[in-house]
Amino acid sequence: MERLTSPPRLMIVSDLDDTMVEHRNDNENHSLLRFNSLWEEAYRHDSLLVFSTGRAKTMYKKLRKARPLLTPDVIVTSVGTEISYGKSMVPDENWVEIMNNKWNRGIVEEETRKFPELTLQAETEQMPHKLSFHVDKSKVKEVTKELYQRLEKRGVIRLINLLEIKIIFSGGIALDVLPKGGGKGQALAYLLKKLKTEGKLPLNTLVCGDSGNDTELFTIPNVYGVMVSNAREELLEWYAANGKDNSNIIHACERCAGGIIEAIGHFKLGPKLSPRDVSDFLECKADNVNPGHAVVEFFLFYERWRRGEIENCAAYTKSLKASCDPAGVFVHPSGAEKSLRGTIDELGKYHGDKKDKKFRVWTDQVLATETTHGTWIVKLDKWEQTGNERKCCTTTVKFTSKENEGFVWENVQQTWSEESEVKDDSTWII
Repeated sequence: MERLTSPPRLMIVSDLDDTMVEHRNDNENHSLLRFNSLWEEAYRHDSLLVFSTGRAKTMYKKLRKARPLLTPDVIVTSVGTEISYGKSMVPDENWVEIMNNKWNRGIVEEETRKFPELTLQAETEQMPHKLSFHVDKSKVKEVTKELYQRLEKRGVIRLINLLEIKIIFSGGIALDVLPKGGGKGQALAYLLKKLKTEGKLPLNTLVCGDSGNDTELFTIPNVYGVMVSNAREELLEWYAANGKDNSNIIHACERCAGGIIEAIGHFKLGPKLSPRDVSDFLECKADNVNPGHAVVEFFLFYERWRRGEIENCAAYTKSLKASCDPAGVFVHPSGAEKSLRGTIDELGKYHGDKKDKKFRVWTDQVLATETTHGTWIVKLDKWEQTGNERKCCTTTVKFTSKENEGFVWENVQQTWSEESEVKDDSTWII
């Protein structure tokens, strides 16, 4: 969050599974990739992205390796009991102390063992401030009521309450026991307070969810909310009882990330047209004031070119070469230097070579800085995936800009990212 020096234009706080990430009907992650390109083109430079998930960190990292997730500014894991920042996932130690308040994991373990209705989830989901179980939906109310009573009784010692807990049911099967101060809503309230203290309270906040453990997000004052079209019964029941008269909460028509984009448009929070929804960049010229836009669109063009989804015609290569300085240089991750315009020419022989091969390209952490008047440096991670093979290069692009001439590509330099699962110089083009 330190990269922003003023209040974020928008902060999106989104659940992952079945909200940002589609698990059922989108094998090529089209909905997620639509959101990714919109975020990197229009929002990354002045807004905040927060993922708020029930997953523990280990399972979150596993999801990142399986799906083209962007790097969030903040990641809230384990149903709001852990808060971490940035790519390195630096933990918020103050939040850890808050979670320790009136929490005794040992007592919770002892009491939950007395309920045969509760089945422990995998060890990867058991965290210092979260115990996770599976439970039959028909038993939830009965178990929750009795468990609250037992833990309340166990937590009082010499008339002092030393244990305060919260029980959350979601996904039609999952039951989590947390400190009372935990949960996705409390974590968001904490982040908003922290940002306000720093003079960076977002101008608008949009919360996004699909299940019971997202309910708290919609109770935070002065936020917009979207329940994606595939929202689960327990969230819809809460909405019917508590939120249907709140015009700042909608039930989207689109599933998952598509519903998030729908909400951005519905609430007029900013641009809503994803670059992936633009069929021809030559015909659609945006008023780009940030060269990050040009980078996002180029690599989307590159994906479509290699998938054979656009026509192999001279107009495209001519337009791309015209935007490159004649002396422009591309430094390949192998260290070899090539002409930028020559690299564009080389693309011709790769047209359609990835057709029907589940080839996708996406950009992450696209940040542009004007170093001197008319000179820009754009840094990003550029990802490629073919089938299950993923590659990533840390990429730096130098642009110059002149009035009425747009941005000119001067230099592109790429090095293999530590996150890249494959580092094969021979198959990397740009």
